[in-house]
Amino acid sequence: MTRNIQYHEALVDLLFDPSEKRLARVLLLHAQFGERGAHGTVIPRFSQEALAEMADTSKLRVSSLMKKFRKSGFLAYSKSGLQIHSSLLSVVLRG
Repeated sequence: MTRNIQYHEALVDLLFDPSEKRLARVLLLHAQFGERGAHGTVIPRFSQEALAEMADTSKLRVSSLMKKFRKSGFLAYSKSGLQIHSSLLSVVLRG
């Protein structure tokens, strides 16, 4: 049942959410925002190809969006990984 709900949500995302929201959601899920006991906001670096596959978009689009997110202060690159700021949630919540 849970898997079917996840598939349904993914399908709705593909139909109605732009790639910007899908990528933001992928990053937030990996940072475990909203989960109890979530440990920090640093996630391992993913290749742009991997992020593109997870967000069902192109590598070129991921590259463009990651630059946009970094310039907007939603994320930062560090030696320990990719730091996701809670402000990225605003991208997902935008109407």
